Amino acid sequence: MIDLKDINIILTGATGGIGNSILENLILTGANVLATGTNENKLNSIKEKFKNVQTEKFDISNHSEIENFINKANSSLGGKVDILINNAGITKDNLLMRMSEEDYDRVMEVNMKSVFNMTKACQRTFLKNRKGSIINMSSVVGVKGNAGQSNYAASKSGIIGFSKSIAIELGSRNIRCNVIAPGFIKTEMTDKLSEDIIEAWNNNIPLKRPGETQDVANLCLFLASDLSNYITGQVINVDGGLLT
Repeated sequence: MIDLKDINIILTGATGGIGNSILENLILTGANVLATGTNENKLNSIKEKFKNVQTEKFDISNHSEIENFINKANSSLGGKVDILINNAGITKDNLLMRMSEEDYDRVMEVNMKSVFNMTKACQRTFLKNRKGSIINMSSVVGVKGNAGQSNYAASKSGIIGFSKSIAIELGSRNIRCNVIAPGFIKTEMTDKLSEDIIEAWNNNIPLKRPGETQDVANLCLFLASDLSNYITGQVINVDGGLLT
């Protein structure tokens, strides 16, 4: 049984399907979590449902406020943050010929630049404590690309390169940085897809089925725990063998 009692964690994108499963896992292990998102109603539901969780409505694309947010988080979590989980992200899919510059920039701002700013703001605490763990959410699309998702793929690929660099840069200070790359995961978004599209995805997956949000959350929990103390700079796919 993984025990994260008294471990302080910031989790972005906590109101989505994957984020909510990650949060449930963390709470069950006793962690103190500051959960962020932009949906106030969902954040209120989280606060009512779980103990050991604080919620903060925060748009991580508001980069000028990230450092202030991290300072407040340090204070509210007893003076330090132990783990940062950058899970928030958006999509604005379209073929390149129809994709606007605004949609490209927006996805990069939310998905990629927020990871840079959140990590940079948190590293002061990690360096002071000479320990920390950063878990960044990418996607198999960031590894292999996907038609109609050039902006999303660029942002998720950028997270991989950034994370590997941070793992090298901060490793000597006992700060780890790893990446999770989910494949086709069953969420509210995939529930809206047609049966033909779902069947086409499943046919390309060796396990012949989509993953569950819990599959991603379980890996996140492992990377947050001391069981992964010697793992850093890695990209771990949760994809049913899609990229095999």
